[in-house]
Amino acid sequence: MLEYLFIAFIVIFCIQFIFYFFIFGTITFFKNKPTKSNFSKPISIIICAKNEAENLTKNLPHFLNQNYHTFELVLINDSSSDTTLEVLEEFKKKATIPIKIVDVKANEQFWGSKKYALTLGIKAASFDHLLFSDADCYPNSTHWITEMSQFFNSEKQLILGYGAYKKVSKSVLNKLIRFETLLTAIQYFSYSKIGSPYMGVGRNLAYTKSLFFENNGFVNHMKIKSGDDDLFVNQVATKNNTTFNSSPKSFTISTPKTTFKEWVQQKRRHVSTASFYKPFHKFMLGLFYSTQISFWLFSIVLISFLYRWEIVLPLILVRICIQYLVIGFSAKNFNEKDLITFIPFYEIFLISLQMFIFIKNLISKPSHW
Repeated sequence: MLEYLFIAFIVIFCIQFIFYFFIFGTITFFKNKPTKSNFSKPISIIICAKNEAENLTKNLPHFLNQNYHTFELVLINDSSSDTTLEVLEEFKKKATIPIKIVDVKANEQFWGSKKYALTLGIKAASFDHLLFSDADCYPNSTHWITEMSQFFNSEKQLILGYGAYKKVSKSVLNKLIRFETLLTAIQYFSYSKIGSPYMGVGRNLAYTKSLFFENNGFVNHMKIKSGDDDLFVNQVATKNNTTFNSSPKSFTISTPKTTFKEWVQQKRRHVSTASFYKPFHKFMLGLFYSTQISFWLFSIVLISFLYRWEIVLPLILVRICIQYLVIGFSAKNFNEKDLITFIPFYEIFLISLQMFIFIKNLISKPSHW
């Protein structure tokens, strides 16, 4: 029995090595640079808000203060019950930058659907090139528009960005949230790099209005309440039309959840959309996760029985070293250096959390915005 377990462990190690070295490693020492397109077209920034009056008050000035020659803000009030609409109208009165307000009323056919609200906002946008973020985010620099839009050209119509989370000192939960976000970004950036993009995050995403309508927008997954970002990217992204930007000036910064319960609920919503990805992406993501958990489980069993420990232990150390190399350098590139020390511990915790979320989602469906 242990002999078969040992053979399986070797196979799993090889699969994990391929993932880390040949897929995730493609962005470890790589800085994506735009082709010389001299992009200078106007941009429509689209932000959809539901009961976000407080966040909008704090964050909208950062969007209005962008150093870009021509842009507008399309602000969507998605049937809010607080003072979100009043806040938007007050900003419109005072702003020197053009602001369009799309006030979305509740629609029984699309009840509670952010995709419906976003579609109305996209239709209202004056320009073809769109840049998306969320009400609880703000750009990491005044050159955010320039950084993201410079990757647009005649071929590239979809740009993936990094949505970082604000750092909170002495918070283990905050580090877990940021590590999970970092690992997710490493995955979707690296898949884009190897020519198989599968997702993006709506808090930092750019695409053209023409790409949106040529692919019938969110029609193919309108009934799925979440996934206005990752499902749309999974549907339309190709090797030729998609790229990404990993420059710190292109990042957005979001306010992280402050309780473990809120974060788990958020992750349940995110994970629930993965079952609607293309078969290849579901297979690859499933393979990575299953070999992750199997690697640690088999390691524990083999080491406990001291079976071929002289081989098992070095392979465990080799994998940890590769992980530190790949994730560590990526963490530096994404300004997350404080996460490097405890990478294996964060990984083991996330594996356990993902298993819990998977089981929880099988029992009951997560609630959505």
